[in-house]
Amino acid sequence: MGEYLKALSSYERSLEIRKIALPPNHPDFATSYNNIGLVYDNMGEYSKALSSYERSLEIRKIALPPDHPDLAASYGNIGNVYKDMGEYSKALSSYERSLEIHKIALPPNHPHLASSYNNIGNVYRNMGEYSKALSSHERSLEIRKIALPPNHPDLAASYNNIGLVYNSMGEYSKALSYYEKGLEISLKALPPNHPDLATSYNGIGLVYDKMKEYSKALSYFGKAQIIWEKSLPPNH
Repeated sequence: MGEYLKALSSYERSLEIRKIALPPNHPDFATSYNNIGLVYDNMGEYSKALSSYERSLEIRKIALPPDHPDLAASYGNIGNVYKDMGEYSKALSSYERSLEIHKIALPPNHPHLASSYNNIGNVYRNMGEYSKALSSHERSLEIRKIALPPNHPDLAASYNNIGLVYNSMGEYSKALSYYEKGLEISLKALPPNHPDLATSYNGIGLVYDKMKEYSKALSYFGKAQIIWEKSLPPNH
């Protein structure tokens, strides 16, 4: 719901109870640290996120078999933070490790595989390798269409990410088409002030800006700003 401080408070309370009730390397500890990392990542506090995710990974390496899907999740989340920090080679390495485990541990159209391809696509886009990015995102979208209901937020994320690549490539009409598909799903699937809606509005605004349709761009940027002001910390 984008209410990150409330989420953090609940996850930290859960961790406190687990510290009292469970042995030190119980997998539930890893879940707690993972969830806390997820909130910090969404809040833009990347060093705290990385610390939490790495603590989670340490526990999972001790407690779980080497190809357990939860290990893949940890590598994926660490990759997310490195991507957000702009350390793309580290991000790619973490994402590829995650994908390797998912391929061994999961059926071929499992949503977690789609997430791995999606993450790899995001890094390639940031690195300017657009054809590789597009290929990864399209693979992710194919799996999500099979595995998820038609209005699932992850489908919206796939459409938005493909839109981002086309926008970076200067193919604005294609970008707009994908962003609008993403927004259509997000409006059905998410609460009205969810940050992912702002991401969709911002993406559409970016395309209109490139197309020199400035009044449309300004309108969409304004919608994004209103949502982000409500859902994110003031210095995000």
